[in-house]
Amino acid sequence: MFSRLLFSSSFILFIFIFFSINNGVYGTTFNLVNRCDYNVWPGILANAGSDKLDSTGFMLAPGDSRVFQPPQQWSGRIWGRTGCNFDPNTGQGNCATGDCRSNQMECNGAGATPPATLAEFTIFSGVKQDFYDISLVDGYNLPMAIQAVGGSGSCDTTGCVKDLNRMCPDELRVGDGQACKSACEAFGTPEYCCSGAYGSPSTCKPSSYSAMFKNACPKSYSYAYDDPTSTFTCTGADYTITFCPSLTSQKSSRDSSPLNGNGKGFSIGNGGSGSGSSSSQAEDPFPFGSSWLPDFMTGDSSRPTFSYFDFKIALFIFSFLHFLLTF
Repeated sequence: MFSRLLFSSSFILFIFIFFSINNGVYGTTFNLVNRCDYNVWPGILANAGSDKLDSTGFMLAPGDSRVFQPPQQWSGRIWGRTGCNFDPNTGQGNCATGDCRSNQMECNGAGATPPATLAEFTIFSGVKQDFYDISLVDGYNLPMAIQAVGGSGSCDTTGCVKDLNRMCPDELRVGDGQACKSACEAFGTPEYCCSGAYGSPSTCKPSSYSAMFKNACPKSYSYAYDDPTSTFTCTGADYTITFCPSLTSQKSSRDSSPLNGNGKGFSIGNGGSGSGSSSSQAEDPFPFGSSWLPDFMTGDSSRPTFSYFDFKIALFIFSFLHFLLTF
C-alpha cells in the first residue's frame, strides 16, 4: 500500500514538474539581441490566425536582449526599426526605417514600411519542423541573422550580415543611405514584383538587382520565388534573432563578408556591449550548457531536443507503470 502511495505521489509530482517546465522543454523561445552600436526598435507582426506576442514593438539599446515565447503554433515576422523618435509624454512618433505607421512604439498589428530586413517564421514547437528565413524581398535596412539553438535537423544559421546600404545603387537608395529599396518598391513593375504575367516561378526570374542582394547575402530571400536556397528548417529549437550579428555598426562596418559555413557552428560576432532590464543574456546570447537542469533553473533557454512525441512516450510509460502498481 505504501509503495503504491509513494509511486502515485511520485507520478503526480512528475506530471506537475513536467508541465511546470514544459515551456522550456518543447516551447519555442525567440531571443532578440541588439549587437548594433545604436538603438534598434524591433517590430513583431503575427500572421493571420496567429496570436500576437507579449509586445509588438519596443526598444533595444546596444547590447540588450529580450526573450519572447510564441504560442506552440505561430507564424509571423520580426524586423528592426532604426532612427526612431517617440515623444516621452504622448508616446507618439515614428522611425526613419522599418516604421510600422502605428504612430507609437507598439506596432499593434501593423507591418514594416519597406524597405526593411525581415525575419520570417512558421513555428510548431517540436510537433513538426519549423520554417524560417531572412527576407530582402521588401528591401534592406540593417543586418540580421537567425540562429537555431538546441533543435534537430539541418538547423542552419541564416541571415544577411553585409552592409547593403553601402553598396546600394543610387536608384534604390533611401535618403543618405539609411536603407536600400527592392526593385519592386523602387519601380513597381510586374517583372520586378512577380505579379501579373510574372506571377509564377517559371515567369518571374532574378533581376540584376535581386542578384546583387543574393550575391551579397546568399542565404537570404532576394526575390519572391527564391525558395530553394533561402528557406531553412529545424525541429524543437529556440531561435536567436540578432541585429548587426557581426558588424560593430551598420554605417562603419569593416567586415562586409557574407555568412560563412553551413549554419551549424557559425559563430555570430560579439560586437556591442551594454546592459538593460531586458538583457539577461546580452553577454552570451548562445549559451550551450552541459547540464540541462541547472541551465533551466537559472533561466537559460538552451535545452536538449525533447519533442512532443518523446513527451507522449514518457507519459505512456509512467501511466502504464502506475496502472500496474495500482491494479
